[in-house]
Amino acid sequence: MTESALFTDFYELTMAQGYWKRNMNTLSVFDMFFRRQPFNGGFSVFAGLGPLLKTIENFRFTEEDIEYLASLALFEKGFLDYLAAFRFSGDIWAMDEGSIVFPNEPLLRVHANVIEASIIEGLVLNTINFQTLIATKTARIYLASNKGPIMEFGLRRAQGFNGAMSASRAAYIGGAAGTSNALAGKEYGIPVMGTMAHSWVMSFSDEIAAFEAYAEIYPGNSVFLIDTYNTLDSGIKAAITVGKKLTAQGRSFGVRLDSGDIQYLSTEVRAALDRAGLPDAKITVSNELSEEIVESLVHNSAPIDSWGIGTHMVTGGSESSFTGVYKLAARTDIHNAIISGNSDVSALQPTMKLSDNPEKTTNPGVKQVWRLYNEDGTVKADVLTLEGETIEERVSRRFYHPSNDYQSFIYAPSKVHPMLSLKMKIGKRLGETETLNEIRCRVQAGIELFDRSYRRILNPHIFKVALTEQIRDLKRGFFTENGR
Repeated sequence: MTESALFTDFYELTMAQGYWKRNMNTLSVFDMFFRRQPFNGGFSVFAGLGPLLKTIENFRFTEEDIEYLASLALFEKGFLDYLAAFRFSGDIWAMDEGSIVFPNEPLLRVHANVIEASIIEGLVLNTINFQTLIATKTARIYLASNKGPIMEFGLRRAQGFNGAMSASRAAYIGGAAGTSNALAGKEYGIPVMGTMAHSWVMSFSDEIAAFEAYAEIYPGNSVFLIDTYNTLDSGIKAAITVGKKLTAQGRSFGVRLDSGDIQYLSTEVRAALDRAGLPDAKITVSNELSEEIVESLVHNSAPIDSWGIGTHMVTGGSESSFTGVYKLAARTDIHNAIISGNSDVSALQPTMKLSDNPEKTTNPGVKQVWRLYNEDGTVKADVLTLEGETIEERVSRRFYHPSNDYQSFIYAPSKVHPMLSLKMKIGKRLGETETLNEIRCRVQAGIELFDRSYRRILNPHIFKVALTEQIRDLKRGFFTENGR
């Protein structure tokens, strides 16, 4: 399937023509990273890599795309011919999808000629930013629920068709047990889940008739929505009447609350079910739930068995976007270098964006990210090195704060792991495509390697992302050259 390479910001194309006309289309390296954790949280979940690589492999300008660009009367025929033959032929290094990630470290690294690297910028950021935001949000809700079953019910609140599909994928990676999105179930193999709407209940003469009809059709999967009229005076009573018949047949059932004071109602409903001799009946809740509400309900021992989350899970809730950016980290010195292929970094010179705001100053050079582990297997810190530089196990070394020279720490890691690996070479994906279950398991296993203080919903501890002396000195050199 061809993906239109017109899915890019227009200035990428005007700059691309400039590179082409000036014979500057040489090897470059771009980093994609983010500047702060969303939701004031302590971690993020890297998501979207699989769809991104698949799309890049098929990124093309169609005949119609070229005709449209020609109609703008801004682009030369020679450049349009170049775009007509466009294929991404670079290399991409990236962290494994589902990795737990932190600000100011490259999540992926693009090695390509500058035109190719520029044209895919919008696609990279659009894909990774959104799916990472949703996967992170879901992981927070999953932790807030005390790792209980959470269901993604957000199709109708998501930002359009593509937003709904991407959100379902990312939410499953982040910890959702299933989705209400039937197409996402088909496309991604995500378990599909759902109960009934208020309209089902309202289509019958009363709640008992509605529940009996549903139980007759789905005797092994009956969850009754009990708040259509009055949760405690009629809904739960009708559910108990029908539920007893199911229980007598050896069937299980549950009820769902979708409005009102969830803490109070779930407690009263649980008591009613227990009094009726139905201790195995499950309670599901929904209605504009966020991680803060879920955590509060869990903390106050609300008797809830599973959670249906819609709006806040698939839109990011309080956080409208992820802060991922895409910055040039190294380029070819076109006056001196002879390029011998996209993997040749010997001719590259580091670049660095300077800013009066230290947080917007980038880290120069072609970099690797190393994860450092404590003796007990938990994660201590992440450290950025220049490519080719290594960190040795059980060797003490000083590491530096990314923007404050006066902050550093000395540490001898028990284990180290390089986080970036080659995922695409000369425009072709490498290795087998991972399943969503494999990525999802990576998230859940990865979260457990971090101290609980980093996983707190409120006021989490700040994880260390540090630099080696080599990168610190390289940054200092840029500041000195520019009189800072």
